[in-house]
Amino acid sequence: MNQSAKAPRAKAATSKTKKKSRVELDIEARDRKRDNKHRGHKPGSRANPDADKNKSGTAGKKTDPRIGSKKAVPLIVETVYKEKPKAQKAEKPKKDAAPVLPPEEELTLLENDARLDSLLDLLDEGKTLSAEDQSYVDQTLDRIDVLMELLGIELGDEDDEDEEQGENMYRLLKGGN
Repeated sequence: MNQSAKAPRAKAATSKTKKKSRVELDIEARDRKRDNKHRGHKPGSRANPDADKNKSGTAGKKTDPRIGSKKAVPLIVETVYKEKPKAQKAEKPKKDAAPVLPPEEELTLLENDARLDSLLDLLDEGKTLSAEDQSYVDQTLDRIDVLMELLGIELGDEDDEDEEQGENMYRLLKGGN
């Protein structure tokens, strides 16, 4: 029997890593999976977003989720005036009160009003006006009546005189009294 001249080799490969068994690999895989599983938000966080906010840092302080002013509004108006008397503001003069015209000039302005003329033409044609236009016509005609009374002008006299003259002419033609 020939023995080889070579001596048995010593274990020189201590730098090799030990191959893990299947059980060890499975355990490590489960740990990795568990770590990856807990990365996102908790279940139900989409439906209750305020739950995450309360747990992170602001657990002691509650905020009001309502939007707008948090100032208290008094329910009774009288108590507000008794508690805080406000300074009264000076009243501003109205636009209508500023230009005061004599009645004759105001009457001529109203009689020559283009808007009033157009609205009266529409009424003569039988058309209906909007509420705003109708109120304008009513107010303007009322003002014209007031001004005519102030100036002593009467519309009814001319019509009555014409009718009386027509009746008198008719009587004369008949040969009556």
